[in-house]
Amino acid sequence: PARDAAVGAIARHLAVHGGIALVIDYGHDRSAPGDTLQAVKRHRFADPLADPGEQDLTAHVDFEVVERTAVEAGARVCGPVGQGDWLQRLGIGERAQSLIASNPERRHDIEQAVERLCGQGQMGRLFKVMAIRPASWPEPAGFGR
Repeated sequence: PARDAAVGAIARHLAVHGGIALVIDYGHDRSAPGDTLQAVKRHRFADPLADPGEQDLTAHVDFEVVERTAVEAGARVCGPVGQGDWLQRLGIGERAQSLIASNPERRHDIEQAVERLCGQGQMGRLFKVMAIRPASWPEPAGFGR
């Protein structure tokens, strides 16, 4: 309920006043049954009910519900697309090559960072990007093929 209220408020505001909201998180394109509640402690998955206050709790975003809520509030939605595809369309490869050219000693670090952000076995597929915008605004960069 809190998610729907927040998305609805943001979408209504954008529909009237303009602007774009980017939603970037890990989750599913389409709703599916099952639990997405997770806990992470010391960089490892943990039992969500163990050690209250001692670990990070999180849940996958249901992007289908976010989209439906935004559209019902009068906004348009682009995506979701995988974070890796989105970043590639925005030019992360070219930016990485520019950084490497300026910092050749950091080549390995830069390449590892790009792989973490864009790799299909990393954040590139698990994380999704969605834009919420007014109907009168064009599709933002990174969402078109």
